[in-house]
Amino acid sequence: MPRQDLTIRTADGDCPSFLFTPAGEGPWPAAIIYMDALAIRPTLFAMAQRLADAGHVVLLPDMFYRLGGYAEIIPSELGSNDFREKIVPMMASIDNTRAASDTAAFLNHLASRPDVAGTRLGVTGYCMGGGMALTVAGVYPDRIAAAASFHGGNLATDKPDSPHLLAPQMQAEVYVAGADQDGSYPPEMAERLDRALTDAGVQHRCEIYPGAKHGWTMSDLGIYDEAAAERAWRELTSLFARTLR
Repeated sequence: MPRQDLTIRTADGDCPSFLFTPAGEGPWPAAIIYMDALAIRPTLFAMAQRLADAGHVVLLPDMFYRLGGYAEIIPSELGSNDFREKIVPMMASIDNTRAASDTAAFLNHLASRPDVAGTRLGVTGYCMGGGMALTVAGVYPDRIAAAASFHGGNLATDKPDSPHLLAPQMQAEVYVAGADQDGSYPPEMAERLDRALTDAGVQHRCEIYPGAKHGWTMSDLGIYDEAAAERAWRELTSLFARTLR
């Protein structure tokens, strides 16, 4: 099914978004993908289409929309001065609180679609999107049935918008996969998140992928790990199959 390019009106402006659906006739359960910090690009389109082909209506919003346009991120520039100059204002334009606000509009759009089945959906996020996925699971517990984070960073910090603080509100089943070579998700943070979810009675599994580096799911990065990425894919589709059907 061809990609549908949409504009979704949020409280802060117009958010370019991309919708992917399976072949055939629905309705199907819905899912939202929260992007990594390298922004919207072909790799994310491919991931969204793969999730759609697995039987979901998939929404991929551009979380950097508040900038009103931005320079293209070239994955091969990762770590360069040019990359840092581009990424700093982009990252400053979004946080977990603003992502949760945006998600109200995303949920309303999906609820209005006749090809979406049911009112509860799944969310998944990568890198910065991992924290967004966990955050919206706590902010919209009646709408989010499953939430996954892959190489998400800063998931349990002392900041007021840290996702782990929302664990008592979560009703979703949660899956968190971290890399064992990731300074943004050290062992003590992983333990703190797992403890918060356990204490809140959230059905969850938190795992560390041995040998993986931050960003291992992204096929356009040199740190891509195909075996670990396929493991992540199996976990995600299994989670959604258990909770959304």
